[in-house]
Amino acid sequence: MKHIAGGKKSSREIVTRINYPARSLYDDGLADLKSGNSYAQAFHTIMTKRYFVPDLPNAGGPVSLPSFEAQHAIRVMRIKVDDTVELFNGSGLQTEAKVVQLGRNECVCLAEAGQIIDREPSANLHLGIALPKPDRAKELIERLTELGVQRVTPIIAERTQRGPTESILEKLSKVVIEACKQSGRNHLLQISPPATAEQYFREVSAEKKIIAHPCEQGITPKELIRSGKHESYAIAIGPEGGWTDFEYQQAVERDFESINLGKRIYRIETAAVALASVLVS
Repeated sequence: MKHIAGGKKSSREIVTRINYPARSLYDDGLADLKSGNSYAQAFHTIMTKRYFVPDLPNAGGPVSLPSFEAQHAIRVMRIKVDDTVELFNGSGLQTEAKVVQLGRNECVCLAEAGQIIDREPSANLHLGIALPKPDRAKELIERLTELGVQRVTPIIAERTQRGPTESILEKLSKVVIEACKQSGRNHLLQISPPATAEQYFREVSAEKKIIAHPCEQGITPKELIRSGKHESYAIAIGPEGGWTDFEYQQAVERDFESINLGKRIYRIETAAVALASVLVS
């Protein structure tokens, strides 16, 4: 789904800018828009009928929703037998299914044969980010998932006050699933184990490596785009206190090029989303 920027759009204008490559339950959401309902109502229709099933069989057949999805479907969405739902496995496979059995914490569906439906951007983005506080980190991961970022590595920088705990990483993984359900993305954003800045600079592989760092010689986003498209990007976003001179030098030695986002200093999540938006468009 393309971003819709600017002021208020009519339902007709919004519909013409949604482009899904295969007919599916998204048609229900589009029907909401065409009938005059709000954009939020349309995507509420989509979310209530889309569920994550990591072991989705390629050939179709009976499949049970994971317990957390089953509980959500039964208790929150009030799903019923014979309802049609959309299932995806987080690795590109998607299919439609009919609910055939419901229990207290069980939802069994009869799935059709799956098909690979790719809604990924052409460029592969791997962001190394010194994550902000948990509530802001959740919003950050949600936005990056919607944009199509492939991987995020939490970075423990020298100025990181507190690295992400296992509990926080687990919650962020759930955020990824919910963002995929809402956005129609069929591939989960991958969250790697935390790494030091030096580890990320040394181990990440990409055609183009960028580090967000305020310096006069840094390229601008426009110059980055004009330099040509690349199949893969590694983007390093530092902590709120910024990279130390030593960390920046480490990045430069590993072929990272600094990018200058302008005269203002952005929050971590703003810089990450701004750069990702430029590179996936």
